Amino acid sequence: MFKGSIVAIVTPFKNGKFDEKTYGDLIEWHISQGTHGIVPCGTTGEASTLDFDEHYRVIEVAVKAANKRIPVIAGTGANSTEEAITLTKKAKELGADGALLVTPYYNKPTQEGLYRHYKVVAEAVDIPIVLYNVPGRTAVNMLPVTVARLTEFKNIVAIKEATGDMKQVSELIRLCGDRITVISGDDFTTLPMLALGGKGAISVTANIAPNDMAEMFNAWEKGDIAKARSLHYKVEPLNAAMFIETNPVPVKTALALMGKISEDVKLPLCEMSPANKEKLKEILKDAGII
Repeated sequence: MFKGSIVAIVTPFKNGKFDEKTYGDLIEWHISQGTHGIVPCGTTGEASTLDFDEHYRVIEVAVKAANKRIPVIAGTGANSTEEAITLTKKAKELGADGALLVTPYYNKPTQEGLYRHYKVVAEAVDIPIVLYNVPGRTAVNMLPVTVARLTEFKNIVAIKEATGDMKQVSELIRLCGDRITVISGDDFTTLPMLALGGKGAISVTANIAPNDMAEMFNAWEKGDIAKARSLHYKVEPLNAAMFIETNPVPVKTALALMGKISEDVKLPLCEMSPANKEKLKEILKDAGII
């Protein structure tokens, strides 16, 4: 259902407010560049600092801008199951094609707690659900056996796997087979994950190099492994650059240097240090992006 280069799109701000016009322009650019899907209100979209009204408006603008040309998978995760249900119901109401739900963070549920969390959400909202496993941010790792249990729910259709652990990805695909689509959540693991049986990526780098990321997937699907590998190595410096500081600060800074958005972020995030910004500029220049 969901595959290819799916951009974990930034949320542009201007003077602390959601910049709707710029957001719509970004989505139009992504569609013209071949991006296969949009994720509003993910980590890169600063969902954790949006209030409910902002969160809903970002989803609404994304759905209207995409206009069914490519799928919109709205970030609706929370560390409260009731809140996750509320957000997911609203995303469905707003017309999202799917919902991305990060594992509950901070409260560190057990594997049984994770299973029950997703079970309750899946039963409460009839929308395609993408699980999101990113233990580096949430302090909990959803194990392959837990994901395999969750494949009994037909609307749990995919997982964004961001452990960076190819052994875990291999076990996940071995246990789940084609009952769930496995999507990379770390750009540097995307090509290895495709080789293991993954179907795409929810990508930070696609924010600044959408055509290269889309073409890497297109080449892989056509069996042009050499081209896919070449594009992997082409974007690898960008993949690293997007984490010079905490995501999404580098990617928003890069987009600002490209003239696409303001580099505004919401506290507790703040602008890049001058030294790191200079490093980022050099990487973008070497890549021909600025």
